[in-house]
Amino acid sequence: MSEGKGAAVLIDVLAQHRFDEAALGTYLSANLDGFQGPATVQQFQGGQSNPTFLVTDNAGARFVLRKKPPGKLLPSAHMIEREFRAMQALAGTAAPVPNARLLCEDAGIIGTPFYVMDHIDGRILSDVALDGFSNEDRTAIYDSMNETLAALHKVDWKEGLADFGRPEQYILRQVERWSKQFVATKGESDIPAMDRLMEWLPRAVPVGDETTIAHGDFRLGNLMLHKTEPRVVAILDWELATLGHPLSDLAYNCMAYHLPAGIKQFPGLKGVELAGLGIPSEADYVAAYCRRTGRAGIPDWPYYLAFAFFRIAAICQGVYARALAGNAADRKALAYGDVARAAAETGWRFVSDRA
Repeated sequence: MSEGKGAAVLIDVLAQHRFDEAALGTYLSANLDGFQGPATVQQFQGGQSNPTFLVTDNAGARFVLRKKPPGKLLPSAHMIEREFRAMQALAGTAAPVPNARLLCEDAGIIGTPFYVMDHIDGRILSDVALDGFSNEDRTAIYDSMNETLAALHKVDWKEGLADFGRPEQYILRQVERWSKQFVATKGESDIPAMDRLMEWLPRAVPVGDETTIAHGDFRLGNLMLHKTEPRVVAILDWELATLGHPLSDLAYNCMAYHLPAGIKQFPGLKGVELAGLGIPSEADYVAAYCRRTGRAGIPDWPYYLAFAFFRIAAICQGVYARALAGNAADRKALAYGDVARAAAETGWRFVSDRA
């Protein structure tokens, strides 16, 4: 990661995520080509699911390790094995991914399964308003993000990922999955908008079905940009990837247009003068994606936005529950309880506005 704008924040490994670094160094020396132990480990700050670490070997070579979090986990959650498989299958396609090097499913090494990928010298930008960038760079970054999403959805999923998920009824299955996850993690939380979404979404699924590789968390903060140029060099964080509906990714990517600017947990663009910054409007961004994927338009766009906010509400509620349990990956995870509520209420507005 390059220093300066977009550089990742590295911290000492959080107490709840510490593991036997000597055992890791020994394992990597024996199983990862070119690794020279011992290993030095730092944790990347941020990210709310699978903790991520920078591993530096004795010769100064750098790698990135992602592992499952400690503690009791929900079924089908934190599937780092799926992340690894997705990146391996996409290597060499038009969808840029890190080079996944090694998967260890033996929890006896550092306490949970993990995988290792090559470190990329680039930038991760969480500020969707791209403060401090030129208008030309903002335009180029958004266009590259759009191009990258379209390229992912045009990859032939039958080549290497045909059994990566069920290629039908993705929306219905996701509503069922995240409804269960929300119920399992809501505790004493009362979010009426979430209850209404869970009841309405499965009844109103748009006609027609499509299948592509769906990233599941496609946003600016999960993209690696070139260290100096305004273009995407890798898509990160494949935990939620599966076979699914491409418009779920697009709507998720466009949530920023409906979120207020300045919120650290989920920064948005609402209230920002986009044209004056060189950032495309939502309509222009969606139109560019449609051109790149040969789509005439999206008549049910509000539904997909409601679905996107429903999903993120369920995800954020899970982050909040892990924070209460003491095993979240970020020190600020308790704030996600409020984010879950706000996301659900935003999602329901897309429904009520149509009525």
